[in-house]
Amino acid sequence: MGKPLIPAQRREQIQEFLAIHQIARTADLMNLLETSEATIRRDLEWLEQKGILERTHGGAILSQRVVFEQEYQQRAQHFPEEKKRIGELAASLIEEGDIVFINSGTTATQVLQHIRRDLRITVFTNNVNAAMELGDPGFHYYLTGGEFHARSNSLAGRFALDNLNMVFANKAILGVDGVSLKHGCTVPTSDEAEVVRKMIERTKGQVIVVADHSKWGAVSNFPVANIDEVDKFVTDEGFSKEAMKDLSEYSIEALVAGSVNT
Repeated sequence: MGKPLIPAQRREQIQEFLAIHQIARTADLMNLLETSEATIRRDLEWLEQKGILERTHGGAILSQRVVFEQEYQQRAQHFPEEKKRIGELAASLIEEGDIVFINSGTTATQVLQHIRRDLRITVFTNNVNAAMELGDPGFHYYLTGGEFHARSNSLAGRFALDNLNMVFANKAILGVDGVSLKHGCTVPTSDEAEVVRKMIERTKGQVIVVADHSKWGAVSNFPVANIDEVDKFVTDEGFSKEAMKDLSEYSIEALVAGSVNT
């Protein structure tokens, strides 16, 4: 064993490890730094206070800030195959007779595109791609109305909120820009946050969040739900087993969309 590291050296190595892996187990850090669990916990507490990481049940995840809203087409280029499979799996959770809220975003669009056309359901959405890409889907769908936001291809504002107030759904399938145990589910704009929060408020059933693995540990500007408000989380194979264990601590069912070959 070499000379023990001082706290600043340990914390620097922890940050370097997280920069590469995004997630770290306490046991891995103990082996890496050749120190005790108590010491690692103190270091993680210190780094969390600095906003560098977020502690989890078995270790920590790197804190990532999502400050700006990217344009829809830019977001669509990130993990397109994963989003497609997530959308397919999430759409399979919709059953005959459901009334479903679906918000805007590229992953939510994939959900809309993969809903079975023969289901007798009703969908309410602020996702303008529902009108642009679905055509006649075979099921009932309604746009919320409201002010059009070209950057996200979405509708929001008072008109959208007033219309959502006239409906109760039994499922909400929601795309978000960040998912964190500490900070919950977050989105980059206040307008979208208002719509998503209203959808959750008007849902008398399951709240299902859809997000690719890169959203885990990310925190955007506006919260829409605490982590314990989520019933199911649909993600892709890049989502870590440690993160799944963390979600299970909150009784959240994590569903992983596998590759087309599995």
